[in-house]
Parts: sequence; structure tokens; C-alpha cells
Amino acid sequence: MMSSKRPRIFVTQPLFPQHMELLRQYCDVDVYEAGGPPPRSLLLEKVRNKDGIVCMVGDKIDAEVMDLSPNLVVISTNSVGFDHIDVEEATRRGIYVTNTPGVLTEATADLTWALLLSVARRIVEADNYLRAGKWKIAWTPTFFVGADVYGQTIGIIGFGRIGQAVAKRAKGFGMKILYYDVVRVPPEREKELDANYVSLEELLKNSDFVTLHVALTKETRHMISERELRMMKPTAFLINTSRGPVVDEAALVKALREKWIAGAALDVFEQEPISPENPLIKFENVVLTPHIGSASISSRTKMSELAATNLLSVLRGEEPPHLVNPEVKKIRPLTMVKRL
Repeated sequence: MMSSKRPRIFVTQPLFPQHMELLRQYCDVDVYEAGGPPPRSLLLEKVRNKDGIVCMVGDKIDAEVMDLSPNLVVISTNSVGFDHIDVEEATRRGIYVTNTPGVLTEATADLTWALLLSVARRIVEADNYLRAGKWKIAWTPTFFVGADVYGQTIGIIGFGRIGQAVAKRAKGFGMKILYYDVVRVPPEREKELDANYVSLEELLKNSDFVTLHVALTKETRHMISERELRMMKPTAFLINTSRGPVVDEAALVKALREKWIAGAALDVFEQEPISPENPLIKFENVVLTPHIGSASISSRTKMSELAATNLLSVLRGEEPPHLVNPEVKKIRPLTMVKRL
């Protein structure tokens, strides 16, 4: 029988087997294995009297959850984003919140580039056309003509790790790189990436491709709405691999219907999974993927490892690799949360 002194944790979806085994070495682990996020009622039942939670982006970790877990000292999310966690409330209660940035940078930048190329060169549309048996004439001058990518202008909104990784790829395509962020990067980094800092308005008006790489906050929710979409070129494309609510989907649908922009490529949505009735599905000039930005073998493995490591670090009273709310240390020092 396991010792009652071992920390008790709840894992909302299994991590990779080797990382689940790592957690089980040190903790009493309860895990929801039915696939997908646990129903709200079950989540509320399972978090009772736990010392730690490993969660995913689909799990809402709010005050109600924390009320049921008076012993809770760490919430480790297996994601970069943490908008599904009430971080302010967690901090107030002395609960450490951790995430998994960095390890998925290249995979997400790769997917951004895949989406950009797919929508520009009509890859998905052409694939569907061929599979449907519609390809009857071998070649004509205007057959599936798409947009140029090489040498065009890319506008990167959000110039953190992923935004800069996208810029590296754009540089290889000989693109003019514009970027907007609330924090400007050092001049030497701009020079290294050939990136030009501009206002959001200037970026939208001059870019052939606008790609989003911002965290979801009160300030970034619907930062791309009707006003911003009207600023874009009618030949421009919007790409989003950040968070769905950064884009006002109703405004985007209107922009596509009325041809304010040439198309869009999206990996994230305001509601996930999206409804089969979502009008975005109907547009041929829109490429859609089901939130797979980090879905490479190495990235997902590293995320899983980091989620486990973050949680165990806090339980050991050690600084975790990635702490979302460092101010929590003033409220409850690591020495006070040590469980291992």
C-alpha cells in the first residue's frame, strides 16, 4: 500500500507512459483515461484534496476547482497557453502555476509555415479536387493558380519565440519581414532576422501574409476584428496558430464572404472542437487544422516531460523550469510547498 505521505495528484489526461511512470514513482496518481478532457462534474470530484494537478488546455481550472483542493500547491499545464487557468486566483492562494514554453517553438513555426504555403498555393483545395476525380485536363495556364510566397511581405504579430522562429523561415523565402509586438526586440536581433518593427496598422496594410503569435489575454482577445481585417490587402492571407479568440470569427467570416481578404489558415478557434456547422468549413480558400501546432513527436514528448518535471520540482520545494506566476513565491515560498 502506498504511503499516505506521498503527494496526491490528478492528471486530467495521460502524459507519455514514461512520464506517467515518473510521476508514480513519487506521487499517488489519479488519472482520467477515457480520452479527452474529463467532464466538469468528474473534474470537480477528482481534484478534491489533491496536492497537484496536471491539466491540458481543455480543462478549466478556476476558483471552484481550487475551493475543493485546500492542499493544492501546483497546477502544471501541458501547454504553453494558460488562459484556461485562473492564474490570478491561484497566485492569491499561493498555488504555483507552470507551463511548457520553448519545447514546441519549432513545431508550431513549422505548422505556421505549412498553413501559409497550403493556403497560398491552394494545396488542400487541389488535393480535394484530385481525390474527387475532377482532374480531367492535364494542364492549362490558369489551372489552380495561387499566390506567390517567395519575396512577398510577411507581417508577424507577436514576436516572441514562435514569432521569431517564423521570421527565420521567412528569411529563407526572401520575404520582407514586418513585426508588431508590445515589446520591441533589441536592434541586434532585428538585424539578425532582417525584421522591421512597425505599428499594427502599418503591418496590416502592407503585409501579404499576416500571422498571429500572441498569448490570449484581455488585451489580445479579438485583436483581429472587423476594423483590422478591413485594413488588410484584398490579396492578403491571415494565419492563426496562437489562440482562437484572438480572432473575431464572425468578423473573419464576413471578411471572407465579402472578399476583404484572399483567404485564411487556422489551427485554433473560438470554440474547440469547432461545430460542423461553423461557416469557416464552407470556404475553399480557408485551410483548417484541429489545434495541432505542437503535434510533432519530439515536441509532444518534451512537453509531457516538462509538465511532469515542473510539477515534481514544486513538490520538492525547488524552482520549476517554467513558472507562470513568479510573484507566488512572495505569498507562499517554495519551502512551504515542499511535499517530497
